[in-house]
Amino acid sequence: MLKIEDLRVEVAGKEILRHVDLEINPGETHVLFGPNGSGKTTLLMTIMGFPGYEITGGRIVFKEKELNDLPLNERASLGIGLSFQRPPTIKGVKMRQMLEICGKEAEKVDTMAQALNFNDFLDRDLNDGFSGGEIKRSELLQLMAQNPDFLLLDEPESGVDLENIALIGKTIERLLEREIKPREGKSQKELKRERKKSGLIITHTGYILDYLDADIGHVLMDGVLCCSGNYRELFKCIKEQGYNECVKCAV
Repeated sequence: MLKIEDLRVEVAGKEILRHVDLEINPGETHVLFGPNGSGKTTLLMTIMGFPGYEITGGRIVFKEKELNDLPLNERASLGIGLSFQRPPTIKGVKMRQMLEICGKEAEKVDTMAQALNFNDFLDRDLNDGFSGGEIKRSELLQLMAQNPDFLLLDEPESGVDLENIALIGKTIERLLEREIKPREGKSQKELKRERKKSGLIITHTGYILDYLDADIGHVLMDGVLCCSGNYRELFKCIKEQGYNECVKCAV
């Protein structure tokens, strides 16, 4: 679904990403670890096509279509959706209006919002005065309305209290079509073949991993993807030894 080849990216004249290679197949969810300032958000913003993130080498291919020169709105139309770590407040635009813009008919908006306990926020300005958990639910509700094939999630647990993080995780699993478990009669391989949605999730704390499953983990250090593997084993190593072992791999 997504293929990144030898990607190099500059922001304000400074190189942030160097020689990044990544491939995500349909039905796969990948997790991206890395210390602050390693380039994780830059990677997501570049995939989505935000201005200011200049591709100086390599290419990004989505559904066999090169994205390098496509504007953000065309990438969204192709089926890419993004949940910000810190989304903007937009006064004068109601939450309900945003969901309708994202593609849902007015009569379906209330039903969708009910799944996230968000009906009381539909007629408020977008993210205005929202708590951390409310902002994350706002972001996920917009993704539900957009229904993209590929999800980019930037620290979905950031600012979320323990009471809401389970709801956030459950909603992400539903968006990624991962809510059906193997014990219900299907193997992991069969489920992966059935799933059409894919995702790339940035997590700094790892808390969200208690509430959703993934397929592969990667560590980004100083703009370089230095290792990949079992995401739970990678996170266990990071918790026990910090990123010191990852630095050795990067060298």
